[in-house]
Amino acid sequence: MSKQIVMYESRLCGFCSAAKRLLSQKGWEFETITVDGQPDVRSKMIELTGRTSVPQIFIGETHVGGFDDLAELEQNGELDSLYNAE
Repeated sequence: MSKQIVMYESRLCGFCSAAKRLLSQKGWEFETITVDGQPDVRSKMIELTGRTSVPQIFIGETHVGGFDDLAELEQNGELDSLYNAE
């Protein structure tokens, strides 16, 4: 069973674009939440993650982190199992 993916992003963020590209290449659907000009949304992201940079990616209840973290999981062969874990 696949999990919901949520990504906090900024419109002009190259790492956000890279993360979306990786997720799309896997054929996975994801929800994006834009933080641009929305300090309340950015504050919620910081509260949830402890991080101020975007993207911040969640797979199910798991906070993956940013693009580098996502790419590392993919490189290590762990991303699919995280996505498909029950």
